Amino acid sequence: MAFTHLHVHTEYSLLDGSNKIKEYIKRVKELGMTHAAITDHGTMYGCVTFYEEAKKQGIVPIIGCEVYVAPGSRFDKEASGNKYYHLLLLAENDLGYHNLMRLVSIGFKDGYYYKPRVDKEVLRKYHEGLICLSACLQGEVAVNLTLGLYEEAKRTALEYLDIFGKGNYFLEIQDHGIEEQRLINPEIYRLSKELDIPLVATNDVHYTYADDADAHDLLLCLQTGKIVTDTDRMKYAYGQFFVRSEEEMRELFSSVPEAVDNTEVIAAQCNFDFKFGEYHLPEFIAPEGLTNEEYFRSLCDKGLKERYGERAESEELRSRLEYEIDTIVKMGYVEYFLIVWDF
Repeated sequence: MAFTHLHVHTEYSLLDGSNKIKEYIKRVKELGMTHAAITDHGTMYGCVTFYEEAKKQGIVPIIGCEVYVAPGSRFDKEASGNKYYHLLLLAENDLGYHNLMRLVSIGFKDGYYYKPRVDKEVLRKYHEGLICLSACLQGEVAVNLTLGLYEEAKRTALEYLDIFGKGNYFLEIQDHGIEEQRLINPEIYRLSKELDIPLVATNDVHYTYADDADAHDLLLCLQTGKIVTDTDRMKYAYGQFFVRSEEEMRELFSSVPEAVDNTEVIAAQCNFDFKFGEYHLPEFIAPEGLTNEEYFRSLCDKGLKERYGERAESEELRSRLEYEIDTIVKMGYVEYFLIVWDF
């Protein structure tokens, strides 16, 4: 077996990731890996750039996103505790990619509260074709374990298993030298055995090389409006959030080698490719009983009468209108005009 990075933030995790796509892909290839993922925070801005660069360098791209999940409804804009949890989603196929786009859009349109949030209602609706990882210390399972709420963590894991299905939900383990991770990882192992949910080992990549840590720290200062010498600011465990080699990951998780192996199991499940050079217009549905062309002609006729009044029946205007309509029909642009007219 080999190892694939499945939890990766790039420069498109704005003011949070300093991992440049071209450099990241180059590093992955240098380390002998065949696949690589992109899972930026709440957005998919970098997916096409990432996909093209990965293909260019001979790496199989995996498209994903670390979404924010509201503790209750995405419509709730008040929270006494956690405003959101993290959850990692990977597109398994074309349906999964489209569902991921829907979820990210819903997060911005309906659920924006500090972050673009989804909720379990829409995760149930758009779960098909997606592989789910329980995420980092900010994931709902991990938060409950950190608070000592094992039964609540268990209930949460079972809920996500029910949403995504067996084989599509994994309990994520990480080790960045953080005390909280050291404390909850044994509990995650316990959950995995009790519930028969497989483990997957990830490194929460935010920069490419270990010595990029200082530059990334400055980026966090910009994000939070702090200065480097502030003692009460957000900081990451120094030098741990880089693109580790397979050997480093196997050493970190030597007690659970299957968690490292499962990254390749997941990578093999993800088979999505962009199709470029095709038009994807929205579907326009005319009122019942009419074809799109008939409806288009009726709207043009109505517009002619509104604009020209009695002159609308003149042979000159009728002839010109028919010429214009026939040209649009022959060119296949009826739906385009109806869609633009509609909005």
